[in-house]
Amino acid sequence: MLTIRPGQVLGEATPFPEGGGGAGEGETEEAPAEAPATKGRAVCWDGCGRPSSVCVCDHLPPCPIPTATRVVVLHHPHELRRKLATLPLLSKCLHNLYLVPGRRLRLGSSPLLDSLYRSPSSPTEALFLFPSSDPASPAADLGAWAAETPPADRRNPVLIVFDGTWREAKEMVAASLPFLSQFAVRVSLGCDEGKEGESTFESDLVLRKEPFLGCVSTMEAVARALRVLEPDGAGAEVEARLLAVLRAMVGFQASNLKPMKPRPRLLKKKEIKKKSNEEQLERGK
Repeated sequence: MLTIRPGQVLGEATPFPEGGGGAGEGETEEAPAEAPATKGRAVCWDGCGRPSSVCVCDHLPPCPIPTATRVVVLHHPHELRRKLATLPLLSKCLHNLYLVPGRRLRLGSSPLLDSLYRSPSSPTEALFLFPSSDPASPAADLGAWAAETPPADRRNPVLIVFDGTWREAKEMVAASLPFLSQFAVRVSLGCDEGKEGESTFESDLVLRKEPFLGCVSTMEAVARALRVLEPDGAGAEVEARLLAVLRAMVGFQASNLKPMKPRPRLLKKKEIKKKSNEEQLERGK
């Protein structure tokens, strides 16, 4: 597990334990197609850390990518038990990535965040990435925020991300708000809770069925954010390299899954809901 420890130099981290990992923000934990590594199964311990049959070493950067943006990830303790994990691979891709295990951020969680909390007038911009429908804690669109903020004021930002299921992440954000609201801006990549999320069969970037449209894995969320935050257009290349790793991982997952037809009862409910929405739109015209 990567942790930020007292006295640890930023940018240095210990590797994840064998069999550990992070995960995306999907609401459900579907059983992965690939089985966990066992003693009789070859594993790329010196590379991606995955079983050799689903190795993605060829897609990893030769060395962790340096970024102007420092990324702090609060990952839920239960993530170590989940097998659809993007966080271990993300840690092999980015140099300025710092992980904090736990359920909330507070004073003492991270030396980096502590310094921002104690110096709210610091020129370093801190952002925490999570959508919001709460007027009391609105989330600005990340792209709009970047467009409105002068480049000199966002030269070395700190991006804070929450890693867990959708429900866990919401709880982690709510528990961390008293601390983060003192120095960080809430931003979002955009999502729609009224629309159904994609699955592995519909996207080459989705490892499991997402609860609603706009929910993405931790790796994709960080990649999309870095595209916007990195200076001088460098973010596009960082995003492309991270998504190449994610696509390789999803490709192995998809190749081991069998397409499933919707159950008649669920299909009927969707049709009824769709028809009801269409009727409401017609009445509104």
